[in-house]
Amino acid sequence: MPSLHRHRKLVADLGLLFVAFIWGLTFVMVQDAVQAYPVFAFLNVRFLFALIGLLPIVIWRRRIIRQSLQHTNLRRHLAAGGIIGVFLFAGYSFQTAGLLFTTPAKAGFITGLSVVIVPLLGVLLLRERPGLGVILGIGLATIGLALLSLSGLQSGAGVNPGDLLVLACAISFAAHIFSVGRFAPHLDVILLTVVQIATVMVLAGVASLLFEQPDTWPPRGQPLFAALFTGLLATALAFGLQTAAQRFTTATHTALIFATEPVFAALASFVLIGEVLGAPQLLGCILILAGMLAAELGADTKWSAKQGRVEG
Repeated sequence: MPSLHRHRKLVADLGLLFVAFIWGLTFVMVQDAVQAYPVFAFLNVRFLFALIGLLPIVIWRRRIIRQSLQHTNLRRHLAAGGIIGVFLFAGYSFQTAGLLFTTPAKAGFITGLSVVIVPLLGVLLLRERPGLGVILGIGLATIGLALLSLSGLQSGAGVNPGDLLVLACAISFAAHIFSVGRFAPHLDVILLTVVQIATVMVLAGVASLLFEQPDTWPPRGQPLFAALFTGLLATALAFGLQTAAQRFTTATHTALIFATEPVFAALASFVLIGEVLGAPQLLGCILILAGMLAAELGADTKWSAKQGRVEG
């Protein structure tokens, strides 16, 4: 039913926008945390908290999960969640390490380049072509991201090693969005979320043991609060919402909504640490929002259906 599909899509879009808002708030918090605590150890604790936060939901939905496993076996959930988790681990590793060398606002802007990479993956891997509205939206968002990230903020102008690390993060997150879009419509949302989060927790723990020697585990003070906040809200809740929402929208549309993350990151940086945006950066924010609107008004539903999305 078209009306039911539109309602589901609207709810999915609002959920994804809320996810972008939460993520935008965390850049300053994570930057402060990794200045005082090793990167992989922080990610290990963050995703441990996320996994703990999901356990009550798993227990509450255990009957539904059992029913899902009757149609799709556990091995497929583990394989899909593991693949998604590897991309997620790479994205957060590059992003968190990059925040050691660049500013929160710039990190947020460069991460937003995934809005360009996701449709490219669709073209390269699926030989699919987005509609004109989506192409226009991508173009506007790309110009906006360029204005935001390349014009130079008052703190941290120019390109530095942290920017390159965050660029690798954008590629990894694009692969994550793309893979979630492929797997989520056919698998149990909660189980898929649990597997990907558990994958990141294990990989981060192994990396911490190999490359780091944290003085304490878990961390204390601000890093502990940051791990708790990002683990429960920016990880467990956020990826649960993303996985559920991508059952009703395309990977490209998801990436366009996530392009608002740098806008929220910039606002948080201004409020919390006084990082100021100039006129080019403000224009970039406007173009990103215009790109989202263009993509929404000119969405190509046929392309969406070809990607296996739930249409209602």
